[in-house]
Amino acid sequence: MSPKRKKRTKFNWKIFIAKIFFSGVIFVGIILFSLVILVKLGVFGALPTYADLKKIKNNTATNIYSVDNKLLGRYYYQNRTNASFDEIPEHLIKALVATEDVRFYQHNGIDPRSTLRVLIKTIILFDRSSGGGSTISQQLAKNLYGRKDIGILTMPVVKIREMILARRIEKLYSKNEILELYLNTVSFGENTFGIETASIIFFNKQPSELKIEESAILVGLLKANTSYNPRKNKKAALKRRNIVLGQMYKYGELKKEELDSLKNIPISIEYRKLTNTEGPAPYFREYVRKQCIDILKDKKRSDGSTYNLYTDGLKVYTTLNGQMQEYLEQSVADHLSKLQVTFDDHWNGEEPWVKNPKIALLQIEQSNAYKSLIKKGLSQDEAIAAMKVPRKMEIFTWNGARDTLMSPLDSLLHNFKTLQIGSLVMNGHTGDILAWVGGVNYKYFKYDHVTSKRQTGSTIKPIVYASALERKIKPCDFFENDSVVYEDYDDWTPKNSGSGYGGFYSVKGALANSMNTISVKLLMQAGIDSTIQLAHNMGINSYLPPVPSMALGTGEVSLYEMVNSYAVFLNKGQKIEPRIIRRIEDSEGNILYSDSSHEPEDTVLNENIAQTILAMMQGVVDRGTAKSLRSIWKFEEDFVGKTGTTQNNTDAWFIGMSPKLIAGVWVGGDNPIVRFKTTTYGQGAYSALPVFANFFQKLYKDEKYSYLKNEKFNISDSIKSQLNCNDFDEEGEPRIFKLFKKEDEDISEFIKRLFKRKKSKRREKETNQER
Repeated sequence: MSPKRKKRTKFNWKIFIAKIFFSGVIFVGIILFSLVILVKLGVFGALPTYADLKKIKNNTATNIYSVDNKLLGRYYYQNRTNASFDEIPEHLIKALVATEDVRFYQHNGIDPRSTLRVLIKTIILFDRSSGGGSTISQQLAKNLYGRKDIGILTMPVVKIREMILARRIEKLYSKNEILELYLNTVSFGENTFGIETASIIFFNKQPSELKIEESAILVGLLKANTSYNPRKNKKAALKRRNIVLGQMYKYGELKKEELDSLKNIPISIEYRKLTNTEGPAPYFREYVRKQCIDILKDKKRSDGSTYNLYTDGLKVYTTLNGQMQEYLEQSVADHLSKLQVTFDDHWNGEEPWVKNPKIALLQIEQSNAYKSLIKKGLSQDEAIAAMKVPRKMEIFTWNGARDTLMSPLDSLLHNFKTLQIGSLVMNGHTGDILAWVGGVNYKYFKYDHVTSKRQTGSTIKPIVYASALERKIKPCDFFENDSVVYEDYDDWTPKNSGSGYGGFYSVKGALANSMNTISVKLLMQAGIDSTIQLAHNMGINSYLPPVPSMALGTGEVSLYEMVNSYAVFLNKGQKIEPRIIRRIEDSEGNILYSDSSHEPEDTVLNENIAQTILAMMQGVVDRGTAKSLRSIWKFEEDFVGKTGTTQNNTDAWFIGMSPKLIAGVWVGGDNPIVRFKTTTYGQGAYSALPVFANFFQKLYKDEKYSYLKNEKFNISDSIKSQLNCNDFDEEGEPRIFKLFKKEDEDISEFIKRLFKRKKSKRREKETNQER
């Protein structure tokens, strides 16, 4: 009998799979436990301690405010400001929790259900692309401390790290505090951090003013802030917003009828870019930035550390008037957009540098694109050839930024022939800077024409005439309008613009009509050195050349200095220092710097002379070179002013004053070669004055500022009586014009020079020098 055979056991797949599964769980558990230990030990980087978490401090932008409490812009590394929990609307909190972390109020920083899902995908399957599952507390940890790439272990390690930090955060902070911290650290795209900044940029309002559908848009951005950007991708943003609203309905935060109504509202934003190059008054903000850095270098905290303008959440309160700034920017755009068309038509397809191509070449060689190519080893010809290759780019136009296919060379020359502007408005009695436009667009043109120096043209003449009045010359003294050769100054002869020579002008008439010949005579009689000293005393710090042509504005001075100097006339001979920053506060509201309202101080000009110059400048507006304010713009209010146009129509100026405000305008090219060919268009009355006129039209139509229309200069009757004469006479008794250069000059030499002065009564061809 054969032995009994052993019965074969059937293989049990279920048990086998169970064993593998439990072995896998144990293995994963060991790995997970090991990773937790390693993360806690700081093997993958030191963990922030409880003490560190207690001192959470975001890099917070510094806000710049106008005098009417408008946010002008920010200085930042990250565009972030902080909002308190009380400033965040309840519906935004509900939208956030319903969409990002529905069990937020039940867990302690870690949501077990979500964690299990992420555990399987990221640790077991090593899916590094896996996202989601993070609680708001975990996302806050990520926002605060970022993530470090450590290869295949990146996702498991960062998830563990964030869980540990989330638990610590939950122990230190209340739920409301966590929500506040999260909403102040999260990115909404476009270098925008925090709910307050996002609310201002996308809707131009504070978070507390947000509507439900607007809050839903912002919460929707958190999933993918580029894909769901309501400015760039409206359809995707609408779909995502409605998903957020659906989540609010799903978890009982909205009723069905509310959901249906909100879903039908189209996407609507009021986008307001707040970057370093965009937003209101960018040239002013850049000037303020430099001043703040200078001020803060001497300010210390109690621990001796210095303040950081870009990270410490400071508040800078300026003198700028937000509404006036808006009016000035609109006035610049209205006029310069039309003037550029006139300029392009005027050149009729030619380039302004056609007769001097070396100027354009110099501009090319100074560009960053050219320098970069040369640095790479290319020759001049090779670099220019490379710059001729078209590429996609964005260029400035008055119809807005335009995406186009253009070579860097053509783009450079396009910008080169763009007319530029500097314009400044100041309260003449307090020195407060109220509006500032330094160029046509700061994003493309960084050079500030408020502070840059150009030849002043005839805008310097009121100072020259004031100096002459100091030497006892009277407004009704007559001077012959003839050609004079100044032998001691290379036989230089001043020329008038258009009107030629002949007849006799009173001093007041010469200023009204901007007569160059007589302005130079007045300078010589007043004395060049004493006139330059008066200009410096009035606020012009720039070098002025000690030559007769200084009377015609050959000295290079900034618009900022010129506007400041004119305030002396408005303040009865007293100088006023401009004020730009009223105060700087830290993030807690403590005052770090304060500059109280300025008052006129040093008397630099006799009061009667200052008033007399004002009265004479009224003639410029009423019947002289700025009479278009009356004839074309139909102003009846009190204004005084002076136009200016430099040689070859290179610079166009107008500086005008109401009884309270001083507004200066300069128009020209970045390079003097960019100019009109004729004085018809190139003169200050045509190119610059309309910005002044446009600004005051807008200002006077505003009910808030309409009272300014009724203000008067109140020039005394005794001063007005001194101006009771004609501007011009065909014949007259001229005041003896002293040609002596030296006190001991021999009388015979004087007589010889006196006869030589009428070298030419009339010139057939006039050079456009200045009106």
